[in-house]
Amino acid sequence: MKHWTVEDVMTRDVVSVPPGAPFRDVVNAVLEHRISAVPVVDTGGRVLGIISEADLLHEVRATRGYRARIVRALRRPAEIGRVTRAADLMTAPAVTTGPGASVLAAAGRLEDEKVKRMPVVGDDGRLLGIVSRRDLLRLQIRSDADIRTDVEDSVLRRTLWTEPAAVTVGVDRGTVTLRGRLASRGLADLAVQLTREVAGVVTVVDELSWQTGEDRWTARASHVAGIRAVRSAPPSAGPAAGRSDVPAGLRCAGRRGASGHDAETAARL
Repeated sequence: MKHWTVEDVMTRDVVSVPPGAPFRDVVNAVLEHRISAVPVVDTGGRVLGIISEADLLHEVRATRGYRARIVRALRRPAEIGRVTRAADLMTAPAVTTGPGASVLAAAGRLEDEKVKRMPVVGDDGRLLGIVSRRDLLRLQIRSDADIRTDVEDSVLRRTLWTEPAAVTVGVDRGTVTLRGRLASRGLADLAVQLTREVAGVVTVVDELSWQTGEDRWTARASHVAGIRAVRSAPPSAGPAAGRSDVPAGLRCAGRRGASGHDAETAARL
């Protein structure tokens, strides 16, 4: 079963700027390439920080109008006229992730750190790519054909080793329907659970049955995975309504008022 990682979804062709890049060059890079942030890297390609659109707007606000005049008045003479550069604008250290991190871990880190994107770096800190919320969301709009292939091949064939004809897989806009017979209830439950973990799956409709004894099959009512299953047995598989599960011979013995050894045997059972 495929486990999606940051490397599978990240953008590899990343626009970056050096720490000495002037403010205007950073703005040009963001606008020209239609990106919302740009990493700042040193000459060796190691990530030093990141500059977002919010960082740039903050600088614009700080250098315009009444507030800007106060700031300039408070500056030391050596600072007056100094060009603002990338190193002055960046947020450092940047929140980063590795290429082998799972997409779930990356999504959690983005949410926890309250950022919209993260540079992807190697063990040496060098920039390999960038991953954004949008990159992670793309996994949720995979085609039905791709989802069906993943379920049939990765879940049913390679992980559960089921026969190709045992389970049929239907997919409609991310909703997966599993129909067929498996060897046990545990295997059926596992098939549903693993299918839910396939990227792009919205819900799983479970119409699986499993073997409970010789020539007996138990089916669960069709339901969406995650909602408590309602299980029922086919009429031919169980005892008739209103009848006891005690074997007929013992019921007859009881009605006859069995005595001696037969009565003791019936009582123990």
